[in-house]
Amino acid sequence: MATKIGIRQLVEFVLRQGDLNEVKNSQNTALNGAKIHRQLQSSRGEDYDSEVYLKQLVTMNHTDYIIAGRADGIQLNDDGALIEEIKTSDQPFDELTDNTKTLYWGQLKVYGYLLLQEHPELDQVTGQLTYFQVINEKITKTQRILHRAELDAFFKDLITEYEYWLTLRADLREKRNQSIQTLPFPFPAFRPGQHELAAAVYKTIRNQTRLFVEAPTGTGKTISTLFPAIKAMGEDVIERLFYLTAKQSTRRVAEEAITLMSHDGLKLKSITLTAKDQIRFPEEQDVLPEDNPFMLGYYDRLKPALKDLLTHEDQITRAVIETYARKHTLDPFEFSLDTSLFCDVIICDYNYLFDPLVYLQRFFSESDDENFFLVDEVHNLVSRSRDMYSAAVSDQPISTLLKLAKPDKSQPSDDLQRELKKVRRSFTRLSKALIDDHLTEQVLPDPPDKLLRTLRTFNEFVTDWLAQQKPGPLLDAVRDYFFACLTFVKIGDLYDGSYQTRYVLEGHHLTIKELCLDPSDFLNRSLELGGGAVLFSATLTPMAYYQRVLGGEANSLAYQLPSPFPPKHQAILVTQYVQTTYHEREHNVPRIIASLHAMLAAKPGNYLVFFPSYGYLLQIKAAFEAAYPDVATTAQAAAMDASARQAFLDQFQADPTQTLLGFCVLGGIFSEGIDLRGNRLIGVAIVSVGLPGINPETNLIRDYYDHQNGLGFAYAYQLPGMNNVLQAAGRLIRSAHDTGIVLLLDQRFASRRYTELFPAHWQYYQTIGSVSQLEATIANFWHQMEVPHHEDKTNSPT
Repeated sequence: MATKIGIRQLVEFVLRQGDLNEVKNSQNTALNGAKIHRQLQSSRGEDYDSEVYLKQLVTMNHTDYIIAGRADGIQLNDDGALIEEIKTSDQPFDELTDNTKTLYWGQLKVYGYLLLQEHPELDQVTGQLTYFQVINEKITKTQRILHRAELDAFFKDLITEYEYWLTLRADLREKRNQSIQTLPFPFPAFRPGQHELAAAVYKTIRNQTRLFVEAPTGTGKTISTLFPAIKAMGEDVIERLFYLTAKQSTRRVAEEAITLMSHDGLKLKSITLTAKDQIRFPEEQDVLPEDNPFMLGYYDRLKPALKDLLTHEDQITRAVIETYARKHTLDPFEFSLDTSLFCDVIICDYNYLFDPLVYLQRFFSESDDENFFLVDEVHNLVSRSRDMYSAAVSDQPISTLLKLAKPDKSQPSDDLQRELKKVRRSFTRLSKALIDDHLTEQVLPDPPDKLLRTLRTFNEFVTDWLAQQKPGPLLDAVRDYFFACLTFVKIGDLYDGSYQTRYVLEGHHLTIKELCLDPSDFLNRSLELGGGAVLFSATLTPMAYYQRVLGGEANSLAYQLPSPFPPKHQAILVTQYVQTTYHEREHNVPRIIASLHAMLAAKPGNYLVFFPSYGYLLQIKAAFEAAYPDVATTAQAAAMDASARQAFLDQFQADPTQTLLGFCVLGGIFSEGIDLRGNRLIGVAIVSVGLPGINPETNLIRDYYDHQNGLGFAYAYQLPGMNNVLQAAGRLIRSAHDTGIVLLLDQRFASRRYTELFPAHWQYYQTIGSVSQLEATIANFWHQMEVPHHEDKTNSPT
């Protein structure tokens, strides 16, 4: 299989020079670009073809490469050939740097060269660079006559310059494929269900389809998805693998799986991308780009740094990136992105594929079947994606900004104040409309078009203003508000029938929210940028719901694995005597604390109890401690940094000498992603069915899906709550030797509406009618569990 090289990637890698910031795309480019392209293309004549795919096979060092890309437009007629490249930005054309224009024309020249290869009868082509300035909609067109001889020489020089990197990439690819051919599964044997999952993933990759997988804890889903994907890579079925996650802990598990396979001889380049604000060096904080040594001359030092890194490292973690970035004085975040172009496996957050503001344009500006996506813990993507495609803006910061911009009242108003006041007037008009109608909030189906136009103008002004300012409180405050306005405008460009706009007037301040109620179409488009995807989690019940909300309803397959652990190793106990609805909570406090004590009294050990809110947690904790002061307790705090979280978990030691009950929030930081194996945890209680708190925005989701399929309450409240329950319960059984109690404290769990959502390994659940029955049932369970508790070391949890 010939390796594909994108035209933009080729041109930018070879021709980029100078500082990092001078070739940065405009902030408005990403979302406005595609829409503006379509508008300009549709205005051309009938003999104009848009998005024309051009390619050329190039052989170097006995290896085939395909240089390919889509020209924005080509016009062929009796007057000759014209090829157009369209660029969009909020920066005036005459302010573009020479290097930026060189990159634009470099792409045009490659497209021109490829077009002339397809038309040997032509000796020249007219190149047209069409530049659209977004804010004022100004179009600048420049044309050049590009002769065949000039284009032949340009393309030859370009490829010659890139040849070293092509040869390096080919050598790395050959070593990778050779190592994969002999790569064994990294454990002596497959766990139950593991081989079937690996086979399903491999088949999905071969068929370029989409697969949703529910893989319960213990199936080893990380290694069971990575291993077959890497095997397919060794057969040249895919060229690059993206492992997308929601949490750092999951990314570490993926890194560990790669390390494990490397011990068996795997030779590939993997990289873990870290968020910009986490990986930037301290010296870069509060420093303007023109004063930042890690950005100045960045592209002049990039290639030696890449050569150094790729020669010496295979698994490129955050620590590795930071080491080489400091060695070569490069911004570590941008260096990681440039390094990723040479990597086979890219481990990163969901944002880098799905988020319309930060997705990786270098990989996802167009579809590429050689990319494949593994999306882990995909149940998290439901709420995350709604956040990604929603935005809010308020007039509240404007008063503070005006004071900062004019500390002395005698000082005349400046340009920044003038633009801020324009934005404030737009908000005032919207607030007045609400007040006149005696409303404090309103929901409308249409976007706030007039405000969006005002914010676009404001964003254009601030873009120039920021470049002229020195660090300080005013700069920081304006930049924060600018990013909020910028995001709001970008999301406004995506607005469609899945959106509602919510206006909320609190006191004198108005907040406007563009709410994406159903991001499934956006997620589907993102997934179509690769050759297929496997989306998996330990909890994807009911499967049809996740396929619908995650964009896979029409064109995906589903696979649900059984739990590899003996179902009778955990007692699933449903209390029919506890009610936790809002009006019944107070009356049921004694029953809840008595039930918790019954669970603890049967066997000393470590236990967790989860609550739907922090306030409810504090209420039950106080009542429990008052009734049972001899029982040791601990609780999740309202805010905890990484060290505080670890300190909380460290209290749950193996072979405890006394009982410990931990109070946690359902859906919070300890309800998933923690692994307390063996007897570090022997019981989990869950108070309530976990319904999200009733609020106007969740009600909008409910109403939307009621209109779509009549399942509004289930989609907005019941199923998200039940997923939190399943995730929390999943903290208990982490290996084949673990045993314990899952205590469901809410009579609603006994109704068919909930029992039909129970996973298959909960088939032996028992309904409990009283505290005394609970005590007897738990005592009987522990009497039957006489197998010694120790960690399962036969197979990694990855």
